[in-house]
Amino acid sequence: MIYQVMVKPGSKKGPLVIETGGGELIVYLREKPIDGAANIALTKVLAQHFQVAKTRIKIKTGARGRQKLVQID
Repeated sequence: MIYQVMVKPGSKKGPLVIETGGGELIVYLREKPIDGAANIALTKVLAQHFQVAKTRIKIKTGARGRQKLVQID
């Protein structure tokens, strides 16, 4: 399944996943986007949310931006 994800790094709400419907997610993370820390935290939070292994989550596009396409096998 492919999801469109809007990431909010450096948030005090995080970690939090909100499903907006239609395959779109908003993910609040405490980690800042420095040296890929936010992407690592994103895969961890999504793995917990969907109850899958972290290795089954891949960032297809947007690894350097806030809007991403994420594939979950």
